[in-house]
Amino acid sequence: MGVLSSGIIGGDSMVASSFPGVGGQDPRMIQTFDPFTTGISIENLVNFETSVSEKPRSEIIEYEVKSGETLSQIAEKFKVDTFTIKWANDLESVNSVKPGQVLKILPVSGVAHEVKSGDTLESVAKKYDASDQAIVDFPFNDIGDDFKLKIGQVLIVPDGTPPESKIVAPKRNQPQNIKQGPAGPSFNAPGGGSFRWPTSTSGISQYFAWYHPGLDLPNRAAPPIVAAAGGTVVVAGWPDNYGFGNRVVIDHGNGYKTTYAHMSNIYVSTGQKVSQGQVVGKMGTTGRSTGIHLHFEIHYKGIAVNPLAILK
Repeated sequence: MGVLSSGIIGGDSMVASSFPGVGGQDPRMIQTFDPFTTGISIENLVNFETSVSEKPRSEIIEYEVKSGETLSQIAEKFKVDTFTIKWANDLESVNSVKPGQVLKILPVSGVAHEVKSGDTLESVAKKYDASDQAIVDFPFNDIGDDFKLKIGQVLIVPDGTPPESKIVAPKRNQPQNIKQGPAGPSFNAPGGGSFRWPTSTSGISQYFAWYHPGLDLPNRAAPPIVAAAGGTVVVAGWPDNYGFGNRVVIDHGNGYKTTYAHMSNIYVSTGQKVSQGQVVGKMGTTGRSTGIHLHFEIHYKGIAVNPLAILK
């Protein structure tokens, strides 16, 4: 695993200062609700509030192990998995921490990589069996629109696994069975919503997280995108010429909105009424996208909800 540079510990001086995937807004301030990690019923979403004091971290920090603490307790405290801490600190086992020991803690589960000469976004992603789109989307990785890396910069690789590791940490919120494709059944959601999968996909290349409030659904065949539910189109185009690229946003009139991003073509217009299953566009790779996929979001009363809580 790449060296964890001490220069990034304790501040944001070496991380990106803009957040193109979310319209320039600091993603730590975006309200998100993930029933899978909280164990809270989605019906309690209306009572959800984001506390500024509890905003997610952007940087690698150092933490001194307290007496009696275990690695699993520390991992739970910082909301990363135990493997992430083990790999970052070159620990022999998950039982090898001692009081007074100083550990490096990544902001998310995965690995950190210091860019060497010859590294590319694709090679780094392949090395750690990770998604290159996830590396781009982590908002504090300073990666430009050309996706070129800078020698010496430290990248956070979400859900990455060191090549020498024989243990593969489980992907966050990965369901056992995924009902994929626009022909699949629809599912009821709180507030009267009924949603269906918006496209056919080869899997899920990136899951819901505080910095990525949706799902990435890849398919090299670039299939059609359909409305997950009926409603009114409120965005159809590329309004900011950046970020999500060509996108469609549908207001479903019951507190829900869905977003479909990175399209190659859009087949609807703003103000148009659409029905569930109606084709609204074609999958593509416009905007800050590393390959053909759909970025799909569901918002309920302004809060981003993990789609897997509804499309289950």
